[in-house]
Amino acid sequence: MNYIATNAPPAEKSKLVANSHSPLLQTTEHHFCAGCGEPVGIRILLEALSELSLVDGSIGVVGHGCYGGAVTTIDVDILQCLHGRAPSCATGIKRMRPESTVFTIQGDGDMVNEGLQEVLHTAARGENITCVLFNNGVFGDTGGQMTTTSVIGQRTKNSINGRDPAAHGFPIHISNLIASLEGSAYVARGAVHKAGAIAKTKRMLKRALSLQQQGAGFTMVEILTMCPTGWFVPVSEGGDYMADSMEKIYPVTVLKNIA
Repeated sequence: MNYIATNAPPAEKSKLVANSHSPLLQTTEHHFCAGCGEPVGIRILLEALSELSLVDGSIGVVGHGCYGGAVTTIDVDILQCLHGRAPSCATGIKRMRPESTVFTIQGDGDMVNEGLQEVLHTAARGENITCVLFNNGVFGDTGGQMTTTSVIGQRTKNSINGRDPAAHGFPIHISNLIASLEGSAYVARGAVHKAGAIAKTKRMLKRALSLQQQGAGFTMVEILTMCPTGWFVPVSEGGDYMADSMEKIYPVTVLKNIA
């Protein structure tokens, strides 16, 4: 076995063999907390758009959450709307510009707390848009409150003892609700806590966007993301915590596929 000496600079300079970020990201710098899964979710969404050659004419609609600041570094047309109203805004855009690929980026607080009726009615009507949900069970942008997707026992900054169903109710399984509606064409749930899950989730995003291009109806991809800051766990344990808590309640799977 040949060993490379480390007591001096290598004789041959290092070479870049692949890009580590989507060309649609204008910078690799971001404002997210350490260990957050949302930057990964944004990256694979942009990669899906690029790989499907859908960048030109794509329009994103962003709700309110930690991900909102990322729109300043994304090289795609973006509209930011009122809290929870992204599906309705996206509906109007798609009806006026049916040739465009229209998608939303929302968190669980934005979609399931503030905008539950918006996404349900949009799916029920079979609007030909794609909604992407980043689900970590935390209102991260407004201080760390629990959301309607927080699982039983999950801690956040205002629920130190964990979610108690007697006091706070049970979590809403939004993707299951969407899948039960006749207007939905594709509903899947992925995750970004490990390499295999990331690759699988990108395939889900590509399938959802492709079906939109075919005029199939409403498509949605829920992405389980890490939030060590909101969960009070070390950054290195965020992925395992997500798998042991959220993924057990929200299993990674395709819930509906019309094909």
